[in-house]
Amino acid sequence: MFEVKNIEDTDLVKNPVIAQMSKHNHEQLLFCNDSETGLKAIIAVHSTVLGPALGGTRMWAYNNEMEALNDVLRLSRGMTYKNSISGLNLGGGKAVIIGDSRSMKSEALFRRFGKFVNSLAGKYITAEDVGISPTDMTWVNMETDHVVGLPGKSGDPSPVTAHGTYMGMKACAKAQFGSDSLSGKKVAVQGVGHVGGYLVDFLTKEGAEVFISDIHDPTLKSISEKFGAKVVGLDEIYDLDMDIYAPCALGATINDDTISRLKCSIIAGAANNQLKLEDVHGKAVMDKGMIYAPDFTLNAGGVINCYAEVKGLSPEWAMSKADEIYTTILNIVNRSHSEGTPTYQIANKMAEERIESIGKVKLPL
Repeated sequence: MFEVKNIEDTDLVKNPVIAQMSKHNHEQLLFCNDSETGLKAIIAVHSTVLGPALGGTRMWAYNNEMEALNDVLRLSRGMTYKNSISGLNLGGGKAVIIGDSRSMKSEALFRRFGKFVNSLAGKYITAEDVGISPTDMTWVNMETDHVVGLPGKSGDPSPVTAHGTYMGMKACAKAQFGSDSLSGKKVAVQGVGHVGGYLVDFLTKEGAEVFISDIHDPTLKSISEKFGAKVVGLDEIYDLDMDIYAPCALGATINDDTISRLKCSIIAGAANNQLKLEDVHGKAVMDKGMIYAPDFTLNAGGVINCYAEVKGLSPEWAMSKADEIYTTILNIVNRSHSEGTPTYQIANKMAEERIESIGKVKLPL
């Protein structure tokens, strides 16, 4: 008979999945596998204190399952903070589908994924994210009602996300340069897919000088020709002489290597989890005199758009709510300057304070 002499030596205690969940107090993980459709996915519910956990589904060709797990845990936590600081009555969740979004999509795969979402009985509400389109969401919707961002409703949240990012960027300019005008400013947009493309539109209309990079050449060419943006290499972008660096692709691009190379005054983009290590790189950015706009605050337009659909609010309400990102970012930056604290810490604290406050309201009498 197997005898446990020391519980610390057992797999139960050393389980890396439970340990990672416990680190930031995630509530639930659902691992999804279906050999018939090829579906491999993870749904993470970080918190439901403020309401059902809302967050998009990302489809990406991760190198391994642990990389996917780390991504979904970070993203779902970010959604909790994003929803909180935006004043929305929603918790935070996220889903990732492991696979190539350009070759592995099918109706069957997304409908099977929809069944997994439905099994959570409304605890998690999904939407589109990187690699996912509104059409994909219609297939998910065939198996569950817990979907937003559908065609004919709020639709693609990218325009609202880009608008909020643009407004937050202007707030950073106000704090750093004394004026929120972006005319003549050199802005490097990394990733010009859905959100990045709309952001380039806003920037060029205001007269900014825009540089772009992307892993997909056809998209890069299209945006360059449409808006007159200058194409730069994937690695070259970090060495540009620029005023604003706008990461709008995947996260962790603010790291030991890039911080020493960046010559910008502002980092403000729509990507999630831009700081590879929050406590290390958030402070390093501040020490260099750069303003970092906390990503979950800046890119909240998408979830605001989804919230409008959940609550039956108008597109005009969503755009107006996204305008408020300007004031939120400006308050964060001003507090950061006055307290000598990195902006990400200020934003985290603001989000956590609301979660704690509302959590007390929900306690039983």
